[in-house]
This record gives sequence, C-alpha cells and structure tokens, in this order.
Amino acid sequence: MVSKTLRLSVLLGLLVMLVASVASAHVTVSPAEVAKGSFEVFTVRVPSETKDTHTIEVRVAVPEGVNITRTEPKAGWITELERTDNRIVSVTWRAEGEGLADTEFTEFRMQGRVAEDATELVWRAYQTYADDSVAEWIGAPNTDSPMPASLTTVIEGEAQDDGHGHSHGGSDATTDAGQPASEDPTAQAPSTDEAAAPAASGVSTATLWIAIVAVVLSALALFIVLTRGRKA
Repeated sequence: MVSKTLRLSVLLGLLVMLVASVASAHVTVSPAEVAKGSFEVFTVRVPSETKDTHTIEVRVAVPEGVNITRTEPKAGWITELERTDNRIVSVTWRAEGEGLADTEFTEFRMQGRVAEDATELVWRAYQTYADDSVAEWIGAPNTDSPMPASLTTVIEGEAQDDGHGHSHGGSDATTDAGQPASEDPTAQAPSTDEAAAPAASGVSTATLWIAIVAVVLSALALFIVLTRGRKA
C-alpha cells in the first residue's frame, strides 16, 4: 500500500508540473518593464506548441502607448505592416517556408518609442498554424486566463533620444517590407541573455498557482506515506 501511494504521489507531482510548464509556453514580448518616453527594442518570442503542424504566421497588435517605427529583417519570414493614420497598428510575420515545428521557437524584433502618458502595454498576439488553427493570445494578462496577452509595465523615467539625435520616433518610418529606412535597427538590441528574459516574465498567475499546488500536493502525499509507514 505504501509503495502504491508513493508511486501515485510522484506521478501526480510530475503531471501537475508538466501542466505548469506547458501553461508558461506562450507568445511573449520583452522587456517586461520600460520607462515613459524611452526608445526600446521589443522582442517577440514565439514557441510553436501544436504537434503535427507548424506555426506559419504571427501577428502582434501594437498597443496605443507605443509608436513602432522599425522592424528587424528576419530570414525566412516576410514582414507586413498595418497602418492607421500613418501609425503602425500591427506587425505580421509570415513564414516563407514550412514555419516552426512544435519543438522550435523563434524571436522577432521591432523598435519604437514609449508614449509619455503610457501606463502599460498589452501585446495581443495571433499565432496561425498550417492546419488553419489560430491561437489567440488575447486574454487578460497576469490572470488565470489560459491564453493571456503579454504585458509590459511602464514606469516613470526621463525622455530619451534614439541614439541618432532624434528626440521622437515619428520620423523614422519603416518600409512596408519591414526594412529599416536608413539606420541599423539592432543598434539598441538587447544581449542574448536579455533576450531570454520574456520566458520568465511571461509566466501567468495561473502557472504560478499550478506550481504551488503541485508542491503542496507532493508534500501532502509524502506526509501520508511517512505516517502510514510509521503505523505499519
């Protein structure tokens, strides 16, 4: 009886931890925190999760509180920009080949300036697969939503230029093909370690609670096993 209970507790713990790891794998945008008026490079991390199909397209809606002006060219992907009143309101990356398998991920980058009156940036993403299914990452961030949007918090800070003597981002337009107009779009790009940050920042509250429940259940099962062992 003791060994059976122990096996069940181990399996339960592994199962819950597996669910927690899957729940944390979704489209995220970093950095998790930016200053008002700052010029930033935003990194969109896209894991492909559905078996037997590929991610072939990713569209990210640009929040009102940021003015995106450049995108970084991505080999194997076509970049398309949607504008309203000369403002980029969404960026779409479409695979030229078969796209991302379920064991792969990639990152896309875009550059822009955070508005002076912004408080938070909610990035809603739409991930299209080759089987025509669409994963809509549009749920409320930092909640128990199964498909939360990514959130960037905006804090107080001094206005910055973009490193090229420009005091605002409006004059640095990106071409419809996603090519930068003249400057290097990676001039303010984060390091490899910094680019890895979104995986941690994108973990939702639901994932955290699942992990806590896993620990509690495992501890309870171990306590039951030890108690029964003493009685035996």
